[in-house]
Amino acid sequence: MRHNETRNVTLLSRIVNRIILFLYKWKGWKIEGHLPRNLKKYVIAGAPHTSNWDFVFFAGATRHEQVQPNFMGKHTLFQGIMKNFMLDMGGIAVDRSKRANVVEQMKAEFERRSELALVIATEGTRSSDGKWKSGFYNIARAAGVPIVPACADNENMIISFGEPLIPTGNYGEDLLKIAEWFRSRLPDYERFKVLEQQARDIIAGKNDV
Repeated sequence: MRHNETRNVTLLSRIVNRIILFLYKWKGWKIEGHLPRNLKKYVIAGAPHTSNWDFVFFAGATRHEQVQPNFMGKHTLFQGIMKNFMLDMGGIAVDRSKRANVVEQMKAEFERRSELALVIATEGTRSSDGKWKSGFYNIARAAGVPIVPACADNENMIISFGEPLIPTGNYGEDLLKIAEWFRSRLPDYERFKVLEQQARDIIAGKNDV
């Protein structure tokens, strides 16, 4: 996947991308599984989110897979001299003050582009107890694209990609399938135990978030 933009890529973004790929390889990260070769549009559900370095290593892994990762950013970051750099890095400006909410804005972005691999840190914050926000699911369902789970095993420096899952509209059941895949990667990881329980609670009608 490459940028849909026809303008020249900024020198700064070329340098930063090379640094990201260098750090990814230098640290010795490995990949298990692959991003889908036959799909042009999907949401990458990444977890856990524990460090500011997460973006670097996820970006390195996706670039190693020859995929340009995209991410959402506050629209005020896409101004002045930073605009082209943010776009080159895969940023997509989101304006939360607009009448259209984030899901609608991203649905429009998926419709506008011929290729889009949107990376979302599904836990939301580094201090998460393991429960996920539903935004990643709502965006994928609205855009009619699959969800690709991506797990970062920081201890063993492995990033795993799972099989694409097409949202059925049954959030609890779909979340449970995703949670079980993450548990298969790190069975004893507490956050993923919380995620699995969250899915089961949603199915049981105890929780709708």
